[in-house]
Amino acid sequence: MATAYEVSAEKLIAEVAEDLRTNVKLKMPEWAFLVKTGAYKERIPESRDWWWLRAASILRKLYTRGPLGVQKLRVLYGGRKNKGVKPEKFYPAGGKIIRAILMEFDGLGFTEKIEKEGRKITPKGQAYLDRIATEILKG
Repeated sequence: MATAYEVSAEKLIAEVAEDLRTNVKLKMPEWAFLVKTGAYKERIPESRDWWWLRAASILRKLYTRGPLGVQKLRVLYGGRKNKGVKPEKFYPAGGKIIRAILMEFDGLGFTEKIEKEGRKITPKGQAYLDRIATEILKG
C-alpha cells in the first residue's frame, strides 16, 4: 500500500479534491463564492472548485507536517500584498476558510483537535489519503 509521501503532491491534491467533491460530499458554504482567500489577494478565486483543492491541500499538510493549528496554516497559505510603490508586505491567509474546512474534517472524522497543538490527522484520514495514493500509483 502506497502512502501520500510516495505520490506527487500535485496529483494527490487533484485526486483528493475530486473525491471530496463527488464521493465524500464535502460541503462548500454559500459565502465561499464571495470571499478572497486572504488580504493579500486582489480578487476572488477564479476556479469553481477552489474550496475542495484547498481542503485537499490542508488534509495533505496535516498528514505530512503533523499537528498544525489555524494560525500556522494561515501563515503557510499566506502571501505578499502588492502595495504599489511601497515595499511588499506578507499577510497571512484568511482564517475563516481554514477553520470551516477543519470543522468539516472533524465532522467526517478525518482530523481531531489536540489541545495547544491544533489539529492532527486521524487514522481514518490517513487511510483515506493512502487509499487514494495507492489508486494513483496503480494507474
